[in-house]
This record gives sequence, structure tokens and C-alpha cells, in this order.
Amino acid sequence: MKMKEIVVSEIQIIPVKPKDGLVAFASCVINNQFYVGDIAIYTRPNGEDYRLVYPCKVLPNGKKINCFHPINRETAEMLKEEIIGAYLDLTEKV
Repeated sequence: MKMKEIVVSEIQIIPVKPKDGLVAFASCVINNQFYVGDIAIYTRPNGEDYRLVYPCKVLPNGKKINCFHPINRETAEMLKEEIIGAYLDLTEKV
């Protein structure tokens, strides 16, 4: 099955005071149909790259339930490229 093109738009970045690698939160719209918020942007331990952490709900027993996340590497890389690109554009302006 051929994967349909994914269009990421309306990316918003909210920088935070860095703590434990967390540097910002992001939100975006996918294919003009699906809003995704609370995507955390973290630096990797080596400080040379970034990773995205998608929202999840933590139950009272501590179990985590994923609310949203890409299900294949191609989509994950595409989202990372778009969101981290917007973050770097923002930080270069500051």
C-alpha cells in the first residue's frame, strides 16, 4: 500500500526554560484535519540532536497510554524534520 503524503502546517513552538533536556513544546495541524498538541522537544544526551516525545496519559496506577504517535519510521522522521526545523528557525531569530 502506497503511503499518502502528509502535510504538516501551522507549527507552533513554545520554548521553555531548559530542564532535563526539555527545551520546548510544539503543536501542529496534519493534513488540515488533525490538530496535535503537547509534543515535547528534548535534546539528546549528547546535545547534538533532538527527539520528539508525544503526549500520553498516565493512569493512577502509573501505566502510560499513548494519545498520539507515528506508527512508522518514515512518518516519525518527517514530523521530526518539520517540527525541529521550526524550532531551529525560532531559536535562530532569538
